[in-house]
Amino acid sequence: MNYVRYGSVFAILIVSLLFAAGCTSTGSGQSAAATSSAGSPESILVYAGAGLQPPLEEIGPLFTEKTGIAVQYNYGGAGTLVSQMNLTRTGDVFMPGSTVEFRTAKSQGLVNDSKLVAYHVPVIVVQKGNPKDITTLADFARPGLKIAFGDANATAIGKAGAKMFAALNISAAVEKNVVSRTPTINELTVIMQTGQADAAILTLDQYDAKTMDMIPIPLNQNVVLITPIGATTFTQNATAANEFVSFVASDEGKAIFAEHGFPTYPNATYANVTP
Repeated sequence: MNYVRYGSVFAILIVSLLFAAGCTSTGSGQSAAATSSAGSPESILVYAGAGLQPPLEEIGPLFTEKTGIAVQYNYGGAGTLVSQMNLTRTGDVFMPGSTVEFRTAKSQGLVNDSKLVAYHVPVIVVQKGNPKDITTLADFARPGLKIAFGDANATAIGKAGAKMFAALNISAAVEKNVVSRTPTINELTVIMQTGQADAAILTLDQYDAKTMDMIPIPLNQNVVLITPIGATTFTQNATAANEFVSFVASDEGKAIFAEHGFPTYPNATYANVTP
């Protein structure tokens, strides 16, 4: 009997640690893990892609001011967030970096329908002054470069980069140059800001003009992502969750995303990008 009891305790600890690892706080200052939305009609928990943190941190207090509903966030790579939702079955809203991750969550019964908010537009970023003379995606295959990527299993930008290199048939050559893979796009940005890699693929909103140069990727080679938001199937605060979803996807919410460098949905430039 003891081994059953100890096994159960161990499993609970693993779930708790996985969930807590991605938690952050906003609004009231309490951690998302400490204040789950379950049973609390005045608070919602939002699972959000790490790259969406700047606009969401601005949206949260504004939404609370308008509605009286506190918002807490659990940021992380979308793959990690889907795993956490499957394990914990708590929380109210999911906002990943792309519709790909949202479809994965929906196929697993974790979310309902979504609203589309903004575009994550991949760009090439290099060190200031472009000392390695990198100008195209094909240059990532050049021997001797130090390349950093988001993890394709955890991040939307990692998946997008993998698709682009596969389409150019240079995946194997690029792989030889990879010196780092990060679980979130934010960590990838830090690597470029601190000069640890020659080049990376970031999104337009993550580009830091003070520390990097940026090279646009032609649309016919790019994998532009659309950022969705939707309520979870297990929310116990459906009214509040849907109110937050509608606010983020409203003109007011989209305007905040635009202020942080996101093209907002819809946009004529990306009219051929399908969700």
